Amino acid sequence: MNFKDTCIYIVKAAVFGLIMAAVFLVITSVLPNNALNSGLSTVHSGGSELSFAKAVRRAAPAVANIYSLSIDQRNPLNSSSLQGLGSGVIMSKDGYVLTNYHVIKKADEIVIALQDGRKFTAEVVGSDPVTDLAVLKIEGDNLPVVPFNLYNPAQVGDVVLAIGNPYNIGQTITQGIISATGRNGLSSGYLDFLQTDAAINAGNSGGALIDTSGELIGINTAAFQVGGDNGGNGISFAIPIKLAHSIMDKLIKHGRVIRGALGISGEPLNPVVAQILNLPDLKGVLVTGIDPDGPAARARLAPRDVITQYNEEDVPGVEMLLDRIAETTPGTKVNMTIIREGKKQTLPVIIAEKADEPE
Repeated sequence: MNFKDTCIYIVKAAVFGLIMAAVFLVITSVLPNNALNSGLSTVHSGGSELSFAKAVRRAAPAVANIYSLSIDQRNPLNSSSLQGLGSGVIMSKDGYVLTNYHVIKKADEIVIALQDGRKFTAEVVGSDPVTDLAVLKIEGDNLPVVPFNLYNPAQVGDVVLAIGNPYNIGQTITQGIISATGRNGLSSGYLDFLQTDAAINAGNSGGALIDTSGELIGINTAAFQVGGDNGGNGISFAIPIKLAHSIMDKLIKHGRVIRGALGISGEPLNPVVAQILNLPDLKGVLVTGIDPDGPAARARLAPRDVITQYNEEDVPGVEMLLDRIAETTPGTKVNMTIIREGKKQTLPVIIAEKADEPE
């Protein structure tokens, strides 16, 4: 390249640079500064800001504080003492409120305080110690109602928020994830807990566990601390909304939960038992005991029988069978398929009503 070509190349590069500089100056003079700053901050932050404010705004107004008062019978005119302090969730415009049974079980009077400052005296519609649920009723206009979806079950890994009134410091939001589902065996076998690492402290009981859209997915009910009260590693549990809603409907309708009973005890199958009893697989429930006065005895069910179907539905394990029996209306005739001494047969049985458990 000779001297002339070199000069032409340098001049072209300089002219191009001046043109680009002029274009940039024109753009910056036309666009407002906040638009440029916004664009830059959006790129820097990944495009959006993480916030659950919208979900909280949808659900939080329907989460109320519950004050349960107990009157001293020895001196009723003197004072009344606070026996329980918890939370509740307004489920309908009619004023039905879900909470935990243990929050209100010793209360002589229940006061519900809404987030908008209103206070109501509540009546107990019904309670169920087995699932630790209770339904209260308040009378009021324009009550906030929590959104929920019975057909959108929580999954492991979902982000969740717990709303309640811990230690009576006012409504508080804690955040975590669903750690596990189907954590039964912590109560009576009828529960199917959601486990979460969202902090649930004293006063959160009966409050709402919501998803990131603001829909109710569970009623907070229990927390276990590792290392004592000051331990930072909490394992918390909530009753799934589908179960809680079902119990609520029954309490509103009957004032209590009517459960079916078969009168047996049973256990899961294992390979050794399956081989001894000549079973094709490990599906079913091994009957280990019979109530002599129960429906199973009247139907001639016997120990060592294996229940494989309940009303033509396969029985994969003990929990499913307990649930189906409990959900069956007392007086209903059902067919049970069993395997006895290697042979399959069907036994009709009339389900009885389960006696109320001591509180």
